[in-house]
Amino acid sequence: MTQLTQSYYCGASQSQIIYETIGNYFDRTCESNPEVDALVVRHQNVRWSYQQLQEQVNSLAAGLLALGIQAGDRVGIWGPNSAEWVMVQLATAKIGAIMVCINPAYRTYELEYALNKVECDTIITAEQFKSSDYLGILQTLAPELADCEPCALQSKTLPHLKRVIRMGKGKSPGRLNFDDVCAMGSPRITRVLRS
Repeated sequence: MTQLTQSYYCGASQSQIIYETIGNYFDRTCESNPEVDALVVRHQNVRWSYQQLQEQVNSLAAGLLALGIQAGDRVGIWGPNSAEWVMVQLATAKIGAIMVCINPAYRTYELEYALNKVECDTIITAEQFKSSDYLGILQTLAPELADCEPCALQSKTLPHLKRVIRMGKGKSPGRLNFDDVCAMGSPRITRVLRS
């Protein structure tokens, strides 16, 4: 895989380009508005200030780094709108990973195609949404999940996928829990992300 660098596009426009990464811009916004509401998700009863959101994002980013996710790696997110979705978007931006948005309505064959096409090595997934059983669909595509250690998936159908992270409180074989990933980052990594 080729090494990625920062890039930008400048077409005909009166607007100035902000010459900083999304992660840096987010941190600057958090520093100047720490007590202002940043994220409200009514169905999850979440109301976080920028400072609280930044703490959550830094914890997730540190956890992703602890799992070995690096700049340029593709991290899929499969689920409906949620606080976790926003956290993944900002955390992947901070560490330079590529967030791959997977349509929440995808069925088995569509998910298989998408994950293989973009070579996702990690997927963060909701348990279910409406009539879709995301964990069941993943188990169908990668039956090896039932017997593998977390972060060690070796699937014939999804050869690039190594890590499955599930949102929610439950535990599943071969999968990491989202909250556990947020707790994995070392204090040193979290401090680096804050600076």
